[in-house]
Amino acid sequence: MTDAETFDIDAFHREAVQTPSHDSVDEMRDLLVDTLADDGHEATVDEAGNVLASREANEDGPHLVLNTHIDTVPPHVPYEVADASSPGGDVVRGRGACDAKGPLAALLAAFLRAELSTGRLTLAVTPDEETHQTGAGHLEETLSADGYVVGEPTDLDVCTAARGQFEGRVTIHGESAHASDPADGANAIRAAAPIMQAMESYDEREALSAAESDGEHSEPRDATATPAHETLGRPTLTPSMIEGGEAPNQVPAECTITFDRRSVPPETSDEFPERLEAHLRQWLPEGMSLDVSLVRPDTPFPEAFETDREATLVQTLAAESSGAIRPFGAATEAAHFAPDAPTVVFGPGVLADEEGAVAHSDREYVRRSEIHEAARAVEATVERLL
Repeated sequence: MTDAETFDIDAFHREAVQTPSHDSVDEMRDLLVDTLADDGHEATVDEAGNVLASREANEDGPHLVLNTHIDTVPPHVPYEVADASSPGGDVVRGRGACDAKGPLAALLAAFLRAELSTGRLTLAVTPDEETHQTGAGHLEETLSADGYVVGEPTDLDVCTAARGQFEGRVTIHGESAHASDPADGANAIRAAAPIMQAMESYDEREALSAAESDGEHSEPRDATATPAHETLGRPTLTPSMIEGGEAPNQVPAECTITFDRRSVPPETSDEFPERLEAHLRQWLPEGMSLDVSLVRPDTPFPEAFETDREATLVQTLAAESSGAIRPFGAATEAAHFAPDAPTVVFGPGVLADEEGAVAHSDREYVRRSEIHEAARAVEATVERLL
C-alpha cells in the first residue's frame, strides 16, 4: 500500500478539530504541511499564507484545484464524538467540524488518493476565509485552472452559485450645536430615520429604474417587485449598527450606519456605494450631506457568482455524489475563482438543520460517514476529469 492509501481521514479530522485556529492558523497550517510531507508531497506557503501542493501527470491535460480554508470563527469548541452505540455515534462535534475541517479532510484525502492519467491537481488552502479573504484574493491573481472544487458544508449537494457579501457605512454629515437650541444645528441622528427607510426601498427603486431603462411603464410597485435572480433570489441590504453623537447636550454633527449587503449578479461591490449614495441623497433633510463607503476597501469581498449547471465539473461531481445541484446558502471564497473557470462548492455537513445554526454555532457537528463519502465523490470526479 502507498502512503496515500493509508491516509486516515478520521485521525486527521480529529487532530484538525482539536487544533484551535480561530486566533492563529499557524499550528493548523503546520499540521497540514506536515501531513502532506508524510505522504510525500512538498507543500509551499505563499506570501499570503496559503498552503499549496500539486500533483502532475503531464503538462497537456486540464488543471483542477481543490480549495478550502483552515481558519475558524471563535470561540474554540472542543472535539467530541457521540457514543458509538447510539444512533448519533457517527457525529463529531467541535469548532471547525464542518466549517471547514470536515471538507478539508475530504479534499485532502481526494488529493492524496486520486490516480491521475493527465493534467495537474492542486490543493490550495487559505488562512483567512472567515475574515479578510486576502488568501483567496492572492490566489485569484496568481492561480489559474480549468475547474475549482471549494470545500464548504453543503450536505453533499453540488452548489453552483452564491450571493456576494460586503459591508459598508453610510455617514450622515450635519452640523453641531448646543442642545438647548437645536434649531441652530442639523441633527445627523434625526436624519438616520429617513435614510434607513430609504435603504429599505433601495432595491425597489433599482428595479423601477431598470424597468424604465428597458422602456417598461413605471407604475408604483410593492416590495415583491424587487428584482430576483433566477437562481439566487433577491439581494438584501441590512442596517446592522448605528452610532453618532459626542455629548448628551450637543446636537450630533455626524451619524454612521453600518450595513451588510448580500448581492446577486450582475451587481459588484465596486459599483454599489455610488449607486446607493445617489439613492439616499434624495431622502436627506436640507443642509445635510452623506457619503457611502465600503468597510475594509483594501481587502477582497466575495462577489455573487453562478456557474453553468451543465458544466462538465458540475455534472460529474453531481453524478458521483448523487447530490442536488443548487445555490449555496452563504458567501464563499468560491467567488474569487468563478471568473476564471467553472467553480462548485461541495462538502460534508450543513450550515443549519431543523434545530437551527450548525456552522459557527456551539453545536457545530459533522457526520464522519459524510466526510468519507465526500472524499470518495471528489476522488472519483478527479479521476474522471484527469
